[in-house]
Order: sequence, then structure tokens, then C-alpha cells
Amino acid sequence: MFKIFIIEDDQTLFAELEERLTQWTYDVHGVSDFSSVLQEFTNIEPDLVIIDIQLPKYDGFHWCRMIRNHSKVPIIFLSSRDHPTDMVMSMQLGADDFVQKPFHFDVLIAKIQATLRRVYNYSFEKVTLKTWAGATIHYEKNTVSNPNGTIELSKNELFILQLLIEHKNTIVSRDEIINRLWDDKRFVSDNTLTVNVNRLRKRLEEIGLGQYIETKVGQGYMAWEEENIHG
Repeated sequence: MFKIFIIEDDQTLFAELEERLTQWTYDVHGVSDFSSVLQEFTNIEPDLVIIDIQLPKYDGFHWCRMIRNHSKVPIIFLSSRDHPTDMVMSMQLGADDFVQKPFHFDVLIAKIQATLRRVYNYSFEKVTLKTWAGATIHYEKNTVSNPNGTIELSKNELFILQLLIEHKNTIVSRDEIINRLWDDKRFVSDNTLTVNVNRLRKRLEEIGLGQYIETKVGQGYMAWEEENIHG
């Protein structure tokens, strides 16, 4: 049974989420003290976190950042704030998805199920190590290493990189990535993919590999091998 930690101060909404998610056989936990969310997260050890932006004490961005400093657990933001910068900020902090209130519960459960499938049951052939562009990718540790150092990727970042490498030197369309990553593109903003790829490229730049992920405007993305880099 998957454990879901809901960081939400609206007790009416939390009670509804708890009831509905429990019906789907999820083990649901809430926050008892909003000044010690990280400690409660550590004690619960959830498989997925749902978090609001507007919270007592500190906002959801703060707690997302704190959780990301300790864990790669998937995080879904659930918020009534609808400004595009809120979604961009959540993705940049390492969230996996963003659901705007008011929402249809079927949409939320679809996103939860897709995220859990992606994170805990990859459809790719199980591979532990792979080399690409002079680097070693360790799929079980979520790391990419080369002589410049080692970086740790989020589940989304690793999944995108793995998909691009499986089709290296070939353009992978945005639609294909979205369909593989989120299962149902009807529930995904096109900007969500852009944010995730930009975040992946920024992480790869830390070890000199950012230029090997190329954007093909209007088409998709491509992962080059080192010898195919030009200019």
C-alpha cells in the first residue's frame, strides 16, 4: 500500500481527500504541526507528497525545497493559485506535477497513479548502468557521473534523459515524451515539459553535458553522443 503525505491546512479538503484516497487503498497521512512538516515527513516516509502552496508558518515552496534536500520522493502541488510562475516555481524546485484548485478528483487520481507508476515501476528494460557522452548513468542511484563530478537527478529528469538516450541522435517528439512521462497529456500543460527539460539541461551543465541535450524547435528534443556535437 502506497503512503501519501498531504500537506494541506484546509481540514475540510483534507478530510475529503483522505476519504477518497483511502477508498483507492492509499495510506493517507496529514500534518499535525505545520512548524515541523519535515520531521513528520521523515517519520512517515511517504511514497508520494501532495502539498498546497499557501500554508501556515511557511509556504509550500519552502517545504518542497526542504523535502528535496533530503529525498527524491515524488511531489504534486495542489493549489488555488493560478499564476504561471507558481507552476514554474514548483517544477524548478523539483515537483513532479501541479494541480490547480478547484479540481476534479478523477484528474488528481489519474496524476497520482501515473506518477506512482512512473517512479516505482519504469516501463523501460531494467538497466543499472549505462554510458553516454563519456558519462556513466546509474539508474538505481539516479546519478550521472563523469570526470567533472556527479549529479543526482529527480525521477522526472532521469526518465526524460533515459528516454532521449534510448533514441540518441534521433529527435523524440514532445508528444511522445509527454505521453510516456505523464500517461495522459490532456492533464499536462505543454510548459510543464519545457520546465522539466530545462531543469535537466541545467543539472547536466554542472558536469559539462548540458549541450548534449538539444531542443529542436517545433519538433522535440535530441540527445547527442559526444562525437556528434558540432559548433
